[in-house]
Amino acid sequence: MTTNILRAAVMASVIAISGGIGLTVATPAHAQLGGVVYDPSNYAQNVLTAARSLQQINNQVQQIQQQAASLTNQARNLASLPMSELRQLQQQVQRTQQLLGEAQRIAYDVQQVRQAFEGRYRGSALTGSHAQMVANANARWADSVGAFEDALRVQAGVVGNIDGSRATLDRLVGASQSAEGALQAAQAGNQLVALQAQQLADLTALLAAQGRAQALESARQAAIEAEGRERFRRFRTRN
Repeated sequence: MTTNILRAAVMASVIAISGGIGLTVATPAHAQLGGVVYDPSNYAQNVLTAARSLQQINNQVQQIQQQAASLTNQARNLASLPMSELRQLQQQVQRTQQLLGEAQRIAYDVQQVRQAFEGRYRGSALTGSHAQMVANANARWADSVGAFEDALRVQAGVVGNIDGSRATLDRLVGASQSAEGALQAAQAGNQLVALQAQQLADLTALLAAQGRAQALESARQAAIEAEGRERFRRFRTRN
């Protein structure tokens, strides 16, 4: 009994001394509460593990959200443009081609041009009888008048296409600006290029019609000069 009391006193003295000189005593690794063993270090480890698991789940959720957003963007990029102006542009080109195809007398055909010039603009056509020369002169005049009329008709058709082209341009620009994805933007850009090609086709047709009319008129003037020289030669020969 005395020994136990002595040991308790010594232990109390050691604890008191340790506290006085700044020494620390380790916290018990575990404690027993109501028959259940409570381990603080184990509890902290479990909390840390749960926090890490929750963070991993959050990361996975974010990855899934990012993948879903990526799929949504890909779907938008693959969506087609809900409008197409190609048919209208093709119809405008066809109308211009039809006007060119309605060319009178000397049309846009190499063989036909060659035959017409051989028969009315040079060679024997300028040195035949008086009646033949008059008939050829009238034919050349009809060629020039028809060519100028054709040029005016093509010009009117091209001008008529301007309003349609402007409306088409407005719609395509609006579609391009409101495009939801890369495919829609590319399709709108391609249709804008098609519109530009249609306008260039109209301009080419107009230049061709005007050039044809000017060429035939120049050829007629040259034929008139050649006929004048031939008539003067005949006049001098008679005298």
